[in-house]
Amino acid sequence: MASAITTEKLFSKMKVEMFDHDPGATSATLCTGAGTNGYVDLKDYGNFAVVAMSSTLTGAGITKLEIVAADDTSGTNLTVVKDSGTVAADAVGDYVVEECTAEEIAQLSAAGGYSLRYVGARLTVANSADEAVVAYIRAMPRFPQTGLTADTIA
Repeated sequence: MASAITTEKLFSKMKVEMFDHDPGATSATLCTGAGTNGYVDLKDYGNFAVVAMSSTLTGAGITKLEIVAADDTSGTNLTVVKDSGTVAADAVGDYVVEECTAEEIAQLSAAGGYSLRYVGARLTVANSADEAVVAYIRAMPRFPQTGLTADTIA
């Protein structure tokens, strides 16, 4: 029998958003999907992580994953925070993971004279028809609370 007790220990401390990414190009492309233009606000969170999984392959799938930060959601002062280097996520189900802290972004922001606050992921794929499923994870919220992660998106 399933538990009747409602608990939210993990998802009150992180916001997880998942979407399909169809880049349509082989150049580094900002991951976009339902509910996001590619950037999410890192204000009041301590960490950001992205997981990208090859889902539809015509070529060799994901070849690079980057975390990028910007001053706003239009990409002003785009700065690469993390770079996976060349990878070979060349089978459906292969995935790449990157993470960073708000402190890393603050350091890059100060060094560049920017106001970096919005983060996202850029994917490079081998063939423009390759696709990926992407999850954005914002963790360590300043104010943990129930409902940060939706139970169902349909």
